[in-house]
Amino acid sequence: MKQLLPCLIALSLPWLSVTASAADAPKPLKVLLITGGCCHDYAAQKDILKAGLEARANLVVDQVHTDDKSVKPPLSIYGNPTYAKGYDIVIHDECAAGISDQAVIEGVLAPHLDGIPGVNLHCAMHSYRIGNPGEAVTTGTPRSLWFEYLGLQSSGHGPQKPIEITFASNGHPVIKGLSNWTTINEELYNNIQIFPSAQALANGKQVVPQKDGTEKINDYVVSWVNNYGPKKTRVFSTTIGHNNDTVKDARYLDFVTRGILWAAGKLGDDGKPAEGYGK
Repeated sequence: MKQLLPCLIALSLPWLSVTASAADAPKPLKVLLITGGCCHDYAAQKDILKAGLEARANLVVDQVHTDDKSVKPPLSIYGNPTYAKGYDIVIHDECAAGISDQAVIEGVLAPHLDGIPGVNLHCAMHSYRIGNPGEAVTTGTPRSLWFEYLGLQSSGHGPQKPIEITFASNGHPVIKGLSNWTTINEELYNNIQIFPSAQALANGKQVVPQKDGTEKINDYVVSWVNNYGPKKTRVFSTTIGHNNDTVKDARYLDFVTRGILWAAGKLGDDGKPAEGYGK
């Protein structure tokens, strides 16, 4: 029996090592993805995003989705200001341009005001608007609620044409090492104003033919980060992402993944995921 004891101990060591390693491994980020509403193929895009993001980082995406195509999608988060409890980050990819009720908007913002980071894609920028979105809002007013969270106010977009994306030279971790690229036909969102709390990451340039045969070049910020509220909650946004083929694009998914990791505090200053959060 004395001779068997060292052998049993030796055999158990690899199992103990594996168990300890699993216990020490970082837990996946818990991500809540919200989709639904007007004008986009959210039924497909929600699954494209889930698969693409989970393949790129140590995270798990849960979904809140409605197939409703109206500008007032009946999302289950409305009226529930604790909808993000237990999550590390929320991705807003809904298109709710017709929802203007202040109490509903404050409920959507409640988790972010409390410190839960946010990521906002495409039509999220044109959601939860009070009054005329084309008129610059004043901070601290009901009209500014959603725009202050985003860090940028936009009111509309031009035609679907390719967008030439140029990343800023400010060395921000989200864009460090990324190469400029040109999208397929996409919508370029305008900029009414950018708030002092926000920092631009990328501009988009789009050539738009005019009726008189000339061309107009529109140039707007298409991605930025923001520090929101008294807790300086991290928020990442990009207005790119109308069409399924853009959302499938590896460059787009890489970019959004970096935004998620940065917002969640899991991206180093060198632009690389924190240990245990890359794939």
